[in-house]
Amino acid sequence: MPQVAVVTFDGFNELDSFIASALINRCRKDGLEAFITTPTPQVTSMNGVEVAGQRPMEFVTEADVVLIGSGIKTREAVADERLLSRLPLDPSRQLIGSQCSGALVLARLGLLNGVACTDQKSRPFVEACDITVLDLPFHSEGNIATAGGCLSSQYLATWVITRTLGEDAAHDVLDYVAPVGENQQTVERALNVVRMGEVSLR
Repeated sequence: MPQVAVVTFDGFNELDSFIASALINRCRKDGLEAFITTPTPQVTSMNGVEVAGQRPMEFVTEADVVLIGSGIKTREAVADERLLSRLPLDPSRQLIGSQCSGALVLARLGLLNGVACTDQKSRPFVEACDITVLDLPFHSEGNIATAGGCLSSQYLATWVITRTLGEDAAHDVLDYVAPVGENQQTVERALNVVRMGEVSLR
């Protein structure tokens, strides 16, 4: 059963961690499951929501997929060498994605191939890492993906579901959560964004 670690730091953005994990967890019956993964037993969101982690940070070593969430303290996180050392990610066997300022973490870990998507506030800090920021909501190369803008977390989740279970599974999840009357547009938009954002390394 593929397992997903949604890495969630203190000061996290609720939209980034919760949308991705909620969409992915709609695939539990198909064997795909996401867990809020935290460096401490409890973390507090940027809006004061206190959350108990479902898995400790060490879970990233056994997870098949690792998504790095964002928040108002990401720059503090990437300056903490001890914290970064707890993220021994391996793109040869894991799908790895970042949301908004989570791209800073992937940049510090040397996992980006010179380009990434991120949010506008994080953009200058990602660019300072010698990374070209794309004016796109989603981009992936091989087993690495980045997403920019809070609501692009749906694209990151779509990418994970598509890569692990196939487009039909992603279609079913998106169709279920789509606003009433906008099912077809929602499904097609998300699948097209992920298709268009994918760069083949073969």
